[in-house]
Amino acid sequence: MTKRPNFLFIITDQQRADWLGCYGHPVLKTPNIDSIAARGTLFENFHVASPVCMPNRASLLTGRYPSLHGLRYNGCALPENANTFVNVLADAGYHTAAIGKSHLQPFTAMAPMGKSAEEIAGMPEAWQVERVKDYEEEPVNYQGEGRYDIKSPYYGYQHVDMVTSHGDRCGGHYGQWFRANAPDWKALHDPVNELEHEYTCPQSYRTPVLENLYPTAYIRDRAIDYLTSRAEEDDPFFAFVSFPDPHHPFNPPGKYWDMYDPQDFEVSLPYDAHENPTPPMQWLHKNWKGDGGQTTPQTAMMLDDQQIKEAMALTAGMIAFIDDAVGDILLALEASGQLENTVICYNADHGDYLGDYNMLLKGALPFRSITRVPFIWSDPNGRTQTRSDALCSTVDLAATILERAGLEPFNGNQGHSFLPATKAQQGPRDETLIEYNDGGKRLGFGEPARVRSLVTAEWRLTIYRHQDWGELYDLKRDSSETNNLWDSEDHQDTRARLTNRLVHHLISQMDESPQADRLA
Repeated sequence: MTKRPNFLFIITDQQRADWLGCYGHPVLKTPNIDSIAARGTLFENFHVASPVCMPNRASLLTGRYPSLHGLRYNGCALPENANTFVNVLADAGYHTAAIGKSHLQPFTAMAPMGKSAEEIAGMPEAWQVERVKDYEEEPVNYQGEGRYDIKSPYYGYQHVDMVTSHGDRCGGHYGQWFRANAPDWKALHDPVNELEHEYTCPQSYRTPVLENLYPTAYIRDRAIDYLTSRAEEDDPFFAFVSFPDPHHPFNPPGKYWDMYDPQDFEVSLPYDAHENPTPPMQWLHKNWKGDGGQTTPQTAMMLDDQQIKEAMALTAGMIAFIDDAVGDILLALEASGQLENTVICYNADHGDYLGDYNMLLKGALPFRSITRVPFIWSDPNGRTQTRSDALCSTVDLAATILERAGLEPFNGNQGHSFLPATKAQQGPRDETLIEYNDGGKRLGFGEPARVRSLVTAEWRLTIYRHQDWGELYDLKRDSSETNNLWDSEDHQDTRARLTNRLVHHLISQMDESPQADRLA
């Protein structure tokens, strides 16, 4: 009997596809991540189910779109009773581990954008169920000195090393470890002790936290510990290793701060490159020129070229640290004797505008910079270097991993296995749906944005709720999405055809679970 494969799934936060050496970045060097691609399949056309952290991470685990799995926008939580492919693996005898950022529940206990805690507590819901409090493992519980013993299985994970938030002040188990290993931790977290620098980019912060105490190093070391502990075990494992970087704030520690020079980068797609900016783009531009600031630290903004270049250089430093960590993790996997039976994946939960049209961060505008992410699959059944143009989605990951493990997905899974595409064959889909739901009013919208996109190999169609404008881009002739053809008379047939296809995808957002168990 062939031994079932292990899985090492490495994921980063807010990293666009073209910010890796193997994806052709002209400045950034990522030799260790590139080595995974050199022994596997690099996917050129992999898109998220939603271009924000929490909904897309829930789609990864459940193989379902946010409309169905319930974590519709940041600030919700994946319901406790949601089935995941990790549950399926665990039930089949896999040992399952989550090391790093999970973000299936909010990081904080703060009220959502635009609402008070009293309003939320007093608002009746459509379903008569109480909010589940005893399953809140991410926002609290880590203030004590001893390590908090998380309730498991946690969405299917039997072993959890939790890291919450971003930057140099992450919480969770990391926060407890940091306080125990850094006697001066309060000083290290005090903004008055920021190291000197000349950067003006918002959220650029030169942390005094040393490299070996930074969250990237913690996740690296815990991943190595876990892989080493599985060396003599017979049961296969699934290890989800999740780095909170290169998500802002922009604060690579130590040598990674000035590893890259802002002047080595360029803003190749400035605001003026767009021929007919949409209303939210115009709003962002006016807000930028009027010095309007951000609605929240997570809200997209426009910046001048120098500030964008600074954000690029610091992002490159954070990715370089991740790349070094990945190299150490791969060495540990090989030293444990498990490399030749382990499928290695590299992915990101969404991208970052990172200079496109002078924008930074992410938001309601689903340009490819935030919806297209890196995905690499390196399989011991054939570690040969290939590139695939197959159109794939985050919702497809559950079905693909389960098929490789010899298992079936649960009823209600919406994804399609792209395992054949990892062997230079065709992918499972010709088009994919991308959802975006905002938790508050931003970017000039009069209500929280509700956005749906249909992406094919040739087109991207986007419709915004209650708006008389939309987006249509010819990706073959205009891969940078600079000319919106929504109002083009020559493209009305294409717009109508794609709108019809999008309607079919929206009709499919009916939950097929649970299935009927008897006749009416």
